[in-house]
Amino acid sequence: MTDRNRLIYLPIGGAGEIGMNCYVYGYGPEGQERLIVVDTGVAFPDMDGQPGVDLILPDVEWLEDRKDRIDGIFITHAHEDHVGAIGHLWGRLEAPVYCRKFTAIHAMRKMDEAGHDLANVHVVEAYPEVVELGPFKVSFAPVAHSIPEASGLVIDTKAGRVIHSGDFKIDRHPVVGEAFDEDMWRQIAADGVLAYVCDSTNVFSRHTGRSESELPPQITELVANARGMVVATTFASNIARLQTLADAGIAAGRSICLMGRAMQRMVKAGREAGVLTDFPTTVSPEDALDIPRESLMLIVTGSQGERRAASASLSRGKYLGHELKEGDTFLFSSKTIPGNEVSVGFIQNALAEIGVEIVDDNSGFYHVSGHANRPDIEMMHEILKPQIVVPCHGEYRHLREHARLAMSNGMTGVVAANGMLVELSGNAPGVTEHFEIGRTYLDGDAFVGQYDGVIRERMKMAMNGMVVVAVIVDEGDEVLEDAWVQLKGLPEAGSSGVNLQELVEDEIGRLLPRLDAKVIDDDDKLEEAVKRVARKVCLQEIGKKPEVALLVSRLMAE
Repeated sequence: MTDRNRLIYLPIGGAGEIGMNCYVYGYGPEGQERLIVVDTGVAFPDMDGQPGVDLILPDVEWLEDRKDRIDGIFITHAHEDHVGAIGHLWGRLEAPVYCRKFTAIHAMRKMDEAGHDLANVHVVEAYPEVVELGPFKVSFAPVAHSIPEASGLVIDTKAGRVIHSGDFKIDRHPVVGEAFDEDMWRQIAADGVLAYVCDSTNVFSRHTGRSESELPPQITELVANARGMVVATTFASNIARLQTLADAGIAAGRSICLMGRAMQRMVKAGREAGVLTDFPTTVSPEDALDIPRESLMLIVTGSQGERRAASASLSRGKYLGHELKEGDTFLFSSKTIPGNEVSVGFIQNALAEIGVEIVDDNSGFYHVSGHANRPDIEMMHEILKPQIVVPCHGEYRHLREHARLAMSNGMTGVVAANGMLVELSGNAPGVTEHFEIGRTYLDGDAFVGQYDGVIRERMKMAMNGMVVVAVIVDEGDEVLEDAWVQLKGLPEAGSSGVNLQELVEDEIGRLLPRLDAKVIDDDDKLEEAVKRVARKVCLQEIGKKPEVALLVSRLMAE
């Protein structure tokens, strides 16, 4: 430990992956730094990797162990991968939360649902307003993104100024929300920038990013020329796109119906925060049933193939009384996030089977990204002229490419994935410590650690099936020969054509009389012996080694 103050950065989520953003900054003597947290986001599970899981949260054990040193939590914007975990994690961190009004509406709802006091959420105005906490001075600098009031953070300490980009793009005409303000950023950079911790999502996209304002004419033309009912889906949080879609429907003489709670919440929050001032009047799903199909446009949730969202429900049949028919048009005004292609494909195939005309973003006409492409990133490098660039919000390949880009322009590039602590101050900035940072799964109402084995065991059962064996040990410590076996997720018969359950029962029945007293008296040894026989039979018959659970009933003498 030393008395020298240092400035540190530690990603807990969002570095080495896209989503689940959570970052820590610290300033002070080594091991005694005061801390601030930037974002508490979630990621969403898939059935292949996390079967049955509801949400994936950052592992905040490192922070929880140092909660007495946390001065505040800053939320850059209201996307779920930045604010989604605040209600779940706040009780473990117990620090005041700071965000702008639109984001605060969502943060307060999540805090309220978790039973936390809403007074812990503080609404902050944009730059140049400053929040002073311990050794930190923090401002919310507006950026253009696919949601209103997104902000980068200007973080000042005695060691220098750090800019945390948040999610951003350079868009001078974003339809809804604040435009890119080059003068503001040059003013912020005037006193020098020590480090720029920057969004890397689109670092491989070498073309100049497109503005949200380019979409309305193309979407309006599509809706105007459509026959039958029009359905459009996009990210619920992309209020600018919701505005564009709704305006296009109105221009085509259609009534607008929003379907999906997330979408309705976003529009309500936009109106409450004053960022949506002229959103068209909408009709309820019930009233929409009385409107002719050719005069109706549904704007629905589920652009990423979510099974319970409106898009998937419509593809399977009726949803809230509405049904798609041949000749209707379904617009996917969104980009499919990597990993969601199969789920989206299921919906599109089901729509095609009905005869619905599917329009997606393959043409590039109906969606623009909310993240900075490579030229945008390079422009921010030029404006800010940071000494150090630390890429975040990207998979490892994005981080490395972004660091190479920075170094090619004379800046120090530091690659830091989750768990890598970077010292930004001093003569040699770079990774100085590594911590084991995992994930936390919200599994129903329970929180499960990534390394607890629960999900791993569930995956094994899903892949290999399960054999449940029940045996009875009598008063004299003798195992009754007749074991009871039940198969779960396994075929009735294997290669021999004989009933698999009976084969397992017979083999275990032959095993039990041969076991000695030491094995019978020890549940673990007994389970291991039974497991070995059950798996051997299944491997011979069906080529699989299932999970085996042994239930032992021991009869007691009266």
